[in-house]
Amino acid sequence: MSTANPKVALITGASRGIGAVIAQQLAKEGFAVVINYANSASEATALVTELREAGHQAIAVQANVANANDVARLFDETEQQLGKVDVLINNAGVLKVLPLAQHSDEDFEQTFNINTRGTFNTLREAATRLNSGGRIVNFSSSTVGMNLPGYAVYIASKAAVESLTHVFAKELRGRQITVNAVAPGPVATELFMHGKTEEQIEAFSKMPPLERLGQPQDIANIVSFLVSPAAAWVNGQVLRGNGGLV
Repeated sequence: MSTANPKVALITGASRGIGAVIAQQLAKEGFAVVINYANSASEATALVTELREAGHQAIAVQANVANANDVARLFDETEQQLGKVDVLINNAGVLKVLPLAQHSDEDFEQTFNINTRGTFNTLREAATRLNSGGRIVNFSSSTVGMNLPGYAVYIASKAAVESLTHVFAKELRGRQITVNAVAPGPVATELFMHGKTEEQIEAFSKMPPLERLGQPQDIANIVSFLVSPAAAWVNGQVLRGNGGLV
């Protein structure tokens, strides 16, 4: 890939966790990366600095993916600074573990606004603005196949993302754009660890037959494959990365 005119990868929610590792991985592979963030300005700036010092092209753009105007501006700023987007990674997401009956209206709206509407907003923008031959990777979750108590609203928001993935892949016929989703199992991130006891974390780590938690790099490797030429024939699929959990 030419470093003079690299392909552009836009990663939502990329200031930390899995998104940050994806940004680092794609930067190493020669992409110019856009670190989208909602609130973590200092972390996003630090990641951009780190990538630039390593010789990569990177910018940070604040945008709330749940806001359609923000998403349009995210694409605008990307195009102005780096060029049209080739790869869209819909990584931004929230998780609240709570029985369905205990969810407030606000809890429900926040989960669907970020996880589902956020994906819808970026896909709608990408429909006309992604370069032909591009790649889209959405984020679902292996909880969709597990139906764990406490995860109903989260699972519903991610099941919707899987449906968007399947249909949008077909709607982009003629553009040579693939649309897939990755569905991680438990991954050792701040989002996963938050609010869990050591015993709960240990129990999750023993659930897959490979007997460990996933690492952000495990998921970044899957994303790297899906956006590569090697995955050109993979389209409209959900790839579960969970060590055999489900």
